[in-house]
Amino acid sequence: MEVRRWWWWWCRAEEERMCSWQRRMTSSAKLLAFMVPLIIMVVLFGLVSLIGENNNSVLTNRNLISGNTTNLIISSNVLEDSMLLSPPKARGNISTAVGDPVVVGGGAATGVSHEVAAAPSPSPLADYNKAVGQKEIILNITANDSFQIYPPLNETHALPLSARIQRRSSIHLERLEAKMQKARTAIRGASYSNQSYDPDYVPTGPMYWNANSFHRSYLEMEKQFKVYVYGEGEPPIFHNGPCKSIYAMEGNFIYYMENSKFRTKDPNKANMFFLPISMTTIVHFIFDKRSKDHWHPLKKTVRDYVNLVAGKYPYWNRSHGADHFILACHDWGPELSLSVPELYQNSIRCLCNANTSEGFNPSKDVSFPEIHLPGGTINELIGGPSPSKRPILAFFAGGLHGPIRPILLEHWENNKDPDIQIHKYLPKGVSYYGMMKKSKYCICPSGYEVASPRLVEALYTGCVPVIIKDHYVAPFSDVLNWKAFSVDIPVKDIPNLKNILAGISTRQYIRMQRRGKQVRRHFEVSFPPKRYDVFHMILHSVWLRRLNIRLNGGEHS
Repeated sequence: MEVRRWWWWWCRAEEERMCSWQRRMTSSAKLLAFMVPLIIMVVLFGLVSLIGENNNSVLTNRNLISGNTTNLIISSNVLEDSMLLSPPKARGNISTAVGDPVVVGGGAATGVSHEVAAAPSPSPLADYNKAVGQKEIILNITANDSFQIYPPLNETHALPLSARIQRRSSIHLERLEAKMQKARTAIRGASYSNQSYDPDYVPTGPMYWNANSFHRSYLEMEKQFKVYVYGEGEPPIFHNGPCKSIYAMEGNFIYYMENSKFRTKDPNKANMFFLPISMTTIVHFIFDKRSKDHWHPLKKTVRDYVNLVAGKYPYWNRSHGADHFILACHDWGPELSLSVPELYQNSIRCLCNANTSEGFNPSKDVSFPEIHLPGGTINELIGGPSPSKRPILAFFAGGLHGPIRPILLEHWENNKDPDIQIHKYLPKGVSYYGMMKKSKYCICPSGYEVASPRLVEALYTGCVPVIIKDHYVAPFSDVLNWKAFSVDIPVKDIPNLKNILAGISTRQYIRMQRRGKQVRRHFEVSFPPKRYDVFHMILHSVWLRRLNIRLNGGEHS
């Protein structure tokens, strides 16, 4: 009984003490006392939810890789705008472009696409390229899990550093390829649409295989083509080249490429990668004619440079060199490119010596013109009289180089006919370019190699080129129809040269001469480069070949 009384008294005392403490509290203190435990509860609840959500995410990703799957259809614009898809297991390679290859022209180089195996690289959107341009994209999602979109920042930072770099590179590549696919679609559709407006030049006429497609392709190139130039290497072998010889296009192109608006300093934004090697300077500075194996140091220089950039950057290994290109106007360029098998087989080789019998591949490689710039400019070369003021039917002057010129000189050098002026050496005081400007047709035969500056010299001076070459792919023949402004004569018909040229009507000759003057802009060397000039046409040829390959990230199948 005493114990119960004591307990009752203690409880009453505590109740009175608590009530008196609460009565003494201010209103703000009451609010604080109420909020503190509530805040603690919210924080604890949030932590528990976050832990549970992370666990679910891990499980979901695992189930995406292995588990029963069903198809979920997602609108393509979701992928294009957000690029935040949780990655299913993907396969990737370098393949031909989506749909048919982009064909701007005809002729020898018809835009045939090629296929190269790719190196492994994880990709969150490996299937995206296959479905670009379609209304729907089908992804595999587990039947028991809902489709989730994750912020890439959080998910990426959960990966190891090397995986993060590969992941970001793969996303950049997927976005890049999506833009390339839009360009392909626009170019293909240009054949059936009206000509685009251009304040500088609108291609028209039979000199172009497809003027509309070429124009659209050129505009797309200006809009999105970006080239990363490797900075490794020191002049004079790298980042340098001749500017005043018959190999002048090497030095000019390297210089203008490194100072062009098409150059990007961010390799993740690059469509192509340029190896700034001058084959001419390699031969000039390293070649030793006394050495029994003079090819070894030359090829080792090229091989060491490719190995350097392949070891320092991921881009060569990612594509096995398929999105890389080199430039070589020297006759030995094709041989030096053999020093690296992937450079020869996969990379785009821009060659003056475009000889298919020596491995030149028109669907992959670029033929560009050999241009002799004796004074470093074309100022004294451009122009000539009208067709009616050209008394000479055909003209050639040059030494005995290769197998074709001896045949030409044998039949026509000592001919008394003033219409056919064929010379090994011009008489003293006679101007070479002056003779071209007096001639209707200028003979352009091969020497030891198929490349020759005479093609461009003929166009510069208003003379119709007469091409006598075997296995030669003319410059920019994926865009230009050379038959519309030049004459092609087989070697076996050299004895019948005058009859062939004299048999061309005056009307047809005037057409060819006028067309040659119109396409001359594509061969002019400008300082600085102008739209549609030779620098931009070389770059456009590279752009065309890049359109016909597609780079996919992902595991190699």
